[in-house]
Amino acid sequence: MQNGDDVGTVLPGSGPAPEPYEELPRRSIRRDELDEERRLRRRRRRGRRSIVLLVALGLVAVAGFGAYSALRPMWNELTAGNDYSGSGTTPVKVSIVEGASTTSIARTLANADVVKSSGAFVEAARKDPRARSIQPGRYTLRKQMSGASALTLLLDPRSRDVERVLLREGLRQSQVVALLAKASGRPPADYTKVLAHPETIGLPAAAHGRPEGWLFPYSYDFNGDSTPTQQLRTMVSRTKSVLAELKVPASRQEAVLTTASIVQAEGGSENDFGKVARVIANRLDDKLRNGARLQMDSTVAYGTGKNGIFTTAAERANTKNRYNTYAHPGLPVGPIGNPGEAAIRAVLRPTPGDWLFFVVVNLDTGETKFTSSKAEHDRYTRQFQAWYAKNR
Repeated sequence: MQNGDDVGTVLPGSGPAPEPYEELPRRSIRRDELDEERRLRRRRRRGRRSIVLLVALGLVAVAGFGAYSALRPMWNELTAGNDYSGSGTTPVKVSIVEGASTTSIARTLANADVVKSSGAFVEAARKDPRARSIQPGRYTLRKQMSGASALTLLLDPRSRDVERVLLREGLRQSQVVALLAKASGRPPADYTKVLAHPETIGLPAAAHGRPEGWLFPYSYDFNGDSTPTQQLRTMVSRTKSVLAELKVPASRQEAVLTTASIVQAEGGSENDFGKVARVIANRLDDKLRNGARLQMDSTVAYGTGKNGIFTTAAERANTKNRYNTYAHPGLPVGPIGNPGEAAIRAVLRPTPGDWLFFVVVNLDTGETKFTSSKAEHDRYTRQFQAWYAKNR
């Protein structure tokens, strides 16, 4: 070494700095690409699960069909063993309630020994879509029937017990009760007990607790298991419907029915109802100048409990009879029977006229003569008396 100079030796840390390493560029990953990738992975997983589920369901279906095919003969044999054969033996009454299902009907039939098992009827009903149309009511079936035979009878309207009651116009409440009791086989007391509590049959307040006049005359077909309450409620409901259809306000309903019941009792023919209604209206307007007294024998007879329209002088003089329109002015306290629609319409639209009197001169034909003259009325009365003496 000369003069302290280094000769070819490079000390660590000395000399020029080496070239820096070149840094690789980093890949930029956006968030939406990551989300898309996750969604793709989820869809692939769901797809694999769906395939597995479909395969499993297919295997179950195949297994189920195989089991059905194998067990079906056994079920048929079991059902056949739990079913009677033929159309049955002795008659029996069975009631089907409103809304009963096929299974419920089957249990009812099995309990009554109509069918051997509920399954026998369910199987028969399964084969016949008409089974869904079985109506509620009481039926006459037979014991020990096959399920199919029982279904056939339940679908036959002739097997369904129906209480048909024809209530003609003008019947009194007591007569209605007698006819209902006869048709149903129940004692009349069952009906009178219901009538003693008129709120149970829907009687309106306008009736003041008196069902008379509100038991609409009609031909009724009641289910064999219908109760007295249901039957009487149906009649009251029909009266309400007729009054509503004729637009009779509630404030007039009782008066209209009362007047119509007199028209029904006094009129010899439906064709004369409008004239009878006019005579009543004229007398209520006091055109007879007797204090607006109707002087109708039918009302007096009703108050005494007698049938018909014939009364005695003593009965017409009895002021204690609230239905005595000879003694009391205006309409009686209520209807004297149950009028039909024709009589009600006549009261609402009386025939125009000045008549104050009428007489039925022939009870067989119902011929009625009207007049505004008392002398003519007396002559018509003698004509009727002569007919009555000859024909009664």
